Amino acid sequence: MIRNVAGAVLALAGATAAVLSPFRAWYDGRHGRDYALDELFTGITEAKADLWWSLLLPFAFAALLTLVGVVLRSRLLVGLAGLVVLGFTVFWMVRVGQYEGSLTVDGGGAGLGDGVANALGGGILLLLGALVMSGRRGRKARKGPEEPRAYAAPPGGPGTGPGTSGPGPREDPVADPYGAPAGDPRESAAPGSYDPYGSEPTRTFEVPDRDRERDPGQDGPGPR
Repeated sequence: MIRNVAGAVLALAGATAAVLSPFRAWYDGRHGRDYALDELFTGITEAKADLWWSLLLPFAFAALLTLVGVVLRSRLLVGLAGLVVLGFTVFWMVRVGQYEGSLTVDGGGAGLGDGVANALGGGILLLLGALVMSGRRGRKARKGPEEPRAYAAPPGGPGTGPGTSGPGPREDPVADPYGAPAGDPRESAAPGSYDPYGSEPTRTFEVPDRDRERDPGQDGPGPR
């Protein structure tokens, strides 16, 4: 937040200096508003240009870009405005140098004036403002890193989802419908050692041999 405010102040100051520079002397006391915009491409002349077709037009466009960039907190737009100001100023210096033969700086008012200094300083302030601004942060940056979500196993256990080739879920042993719990260790005992309809072991009784009860003097098999 502080960086955006400081960058916006620098950018607005640079845009103001750039817009005011055409109303100052640029070379030999001639103001920047007197140079027609098309003279930068066709050659410098002594004719006086219209106000809105002079160097004021690109600088006003740069100021508009600066305002939009500050509102949107866009470093790209503010930096582009600085490049526009510096680009047209340097282009003008090249054309004037070709027309005059050389560029001079004289404190008595001859040569380059303070209007050029304002334009160069405004462009540099715009670039500094774009560097200082932090720009707009995305939603993820404001909310912080997203916490990892816990993985939820598909219903039915592992290996049951679509496309899986592993073994399916292990089935529990079927419980005895008559009350014996599933996996009862008594199931491994010998048959007849427990009652399948209850939990108590079955009692076995020894049946006496009927041949032993026969009368020793009686012939033939005993009664059945």
